[in-house]
Amino acid sequence: MRKTPLLSIILTGIIGTSLASCSQDEPEVNLHQGMAIDFRPAMASRAAETTNANLTDIYVTAIETGSTDNYFSNLQFTKGNDGFFSSETKYYWPGDNNTLTFYAYAPSQDDMGADVIIDNTTKQITNFITPTEISQQIDIITATATGDRKDNEASGVPLTFKHILSQIEIDAKSESKAYKYVVAGARIGRAATTGTYDFTTGQWTLDMWHETEVYATSCDSVTLSATPVSIMGASGNAMLIPQQLTPWMPVGDPDNAARAAYLSVLIRVTTVDGALVYPSPTETKSREYGWVALPIDTKWEAGKKYVYVLDFTHGAGYHDPDDPNPGQSVLGDPIKITVDVSDWTSSSSDIDMPHGGGRIY
Repeated sequence: MRKTPLLSIILTGIIGTSLASCSQDEPEVNLHQGMAIDFRPAMASRAAETTNANLTDIYVTAIETGSTDNYFSNLQFTKGNDGFFSSETKYYWPGDNNTLTFYAYAPSQDDMGADVIIDNTTKQITNFITPTEISQQIDIITATATGDRKDNEASGVPLTFKHILSQIEIDAKSESKAYKYVVAGARIGRAATTGTYDFTTGQWTLDMWHETEVYATSCDSVTLSATPVSIMGASGNAMLIPQQLTPWMPVGDPDNAARAAYLSVLIRVTTVDGALVYPSPTETKSREYGWVALPIDTKWEAGKKYVYVLDFTHGAGYHDPDDPNPGQSVLGDPIKITVDVSDWTSSSSDIDMPHGGGRIY
């Protein structure tokens, strides 16, 4: 049963660890109703990196055991000057010691561009569509927890957030003694864009049509060296729906009719003496740079960061599926790729640009 609000529900935003929260001192507390509901959140950094300093709002729904109605729904908690998160509307623990289950998320539904439905039958983020512009993509964090008055009134409820998207970064390098590579942008080709997230299972379901998109970004032109450099530019890293990628086939399906996955780099290749190799000299009037691509078949998992390091030392990949000559090898050998994967911390694996044949090592 909902009690007359007297105290704010308070949340503490913490990076990487949980601290005991304190309820605020208010002289008019009705001790028969008890203390306000407190949370002790813990959270890792977000991709566009959310930290304890820049996280300002979270949203929480509470469901009481045995009730057909929510205790409260999508309640906004805003960070105060004291570092605590509190709501304008104030709620107490149920006096009968019934258990409450909490479902929390950030950012808001409007910022996600999705619908959050949490009730006795459905607990989902629905109609989520990944923004086409990488600069508009945001991290989404969620948390669930249970608590009751007896166990959590004084100590607060531990509320641990997790990232539910995958973070993608593309880096590039080259140790070639024969060729000079100047890079000016990147593409993540044909990742699925639309899905539904279930709080109960912690899983995404892609929409039945498996709509895909090419996510492009530009960066200041950079000449590659032996030290890997991010080519994501000012847009930052991509935040995409977790999914199993099906690789593009540059030989069997150069035009990518299957709308399969690839990475592409906007590049200009010359010999170390300055002779233009790619785009070809006859194309320079229409374009200064050209796109080179290679297939990927990674399984992206929620909460993990994937750093693709493209090594142009021994090759430059294939003409992009949207290029006038899709699927053709640029220099012969494939790019080698290393992919680092971690839980919002990188873990790797290398990828070399191919000699031809399209194999990824």
